[in-house]
Amino acid sequence: MALLSVSDLAFLGHGLQRPECVLAHSSGLLVAPDWTDGGGITLLTPDGRQARHLARDRADNPLRPNGIALEAGGNILIAHLGQEEGGVYRLRPDGCSEPVLVELDGKVLPPTNFVTRDHLGRLWVTVSTRVTPRAADYRATAATGFIVLLDDKGARIVADGLGYANECLLSPDGTRLYVNETFGRRLTAFDVTEDGVLTNRRCLVEFGDGTFPDGLALDEAGGIWIVSIVSNRVMRLTPDGKLETILEDSDPNHLNWVEAAYRSANMDRPHLDGVVSKRLRNISNLAFGGRDRRHAYLGCLLGQSIACFRSPFAGIAPPHWDLPLGQLASLLPTTGAADG
Repeated sequence: MALLSVSDLAFLGHGLQRPECVLAHSSGLLVAPDWTDGGGITLLTPDGRQARHLARDRADNPLRPNGIALEAGGNILIAHLGQEEGGVYRLRPDGCSEPVLVELDGKVLPPTNFVTRDHLGRLWVTVSTRVTPRAADYRATAATGFIVLLDDKGARIVADGLGYANECLLSPDGTRLYVNETFGRRLTAFDVTEDGVLTNRRCLVEFGDGTFPDGLALDEAGGIWIVSIVSNRVMRLTPDGKLETILEDSDPNHLNWVEAAYRSANMDRPHLDGVVSKRLRNISNLAFGGRDRRHAYLGCLLGQSIACFRSPFAGIAPPHWDLPLGQLASLLPTTGAADG
């Protein structure tokens, strides 16, 4: 596939607050995290309508949503990326929130990166690091990230020792789990047993200079899509193992500066927050949407809108694709745009 340029991108939404993870639904609705006030989500439609849906009971302890997941009836699961504490919370359509998983083995979960629900209704949760502050683990030696499985047997760690665990997802048949290790700079795969045990850990790709893998998506042709922060790269791993760069929006001097800091174990927040680019503002996620699932929507850490491009491959329908939205859809204005 030929390399796209930023001129091939369209942008959706305005005034978004850290839309790090985007979900697409068969109705055309997009859902993105929102750090406004008590924290929550922004709902967007392709025709330009948008509305905020925030936790009204978190004024004193706001949710800081990173990864999000959709449940039937319009509940939103939020991976809480707090300064010192994390966990998974549920935001209901009425604006009330409730804890889903905040402790494990008697300890409060560290700042939590991502949550996804599989086809069996199980939750897979990633914690990037146990190091405080998190930026102190922007290192090639990072190895304290882990994955939690929450099912009817309870919550337990099913993978540990990961190099800054980020987004994870399961293959459509549920037999493989993929996870990006951002500062380990690896795409890692596991086999998944029927009871959720992860086995046969293996590295599918070890990334080179300027690539810090964050978001993941699968297409119907067997490709794995990887999104890199800092370099604003979108890549596709082909079924035969070839890694293709689809899109990049970066500055060579900036990447060299970040790379030098990473290699000398001095990488810190400014290397993430000071991204230099033409249009993309630290992309971190990809979701296939639209009627044919050939629209690729890009979540981001720093932008206030969602970039989009047409893909030659249709994305795999995620488990939430056809879930009933319940009252969530009614929160959008009927015309125009709104901030909620």
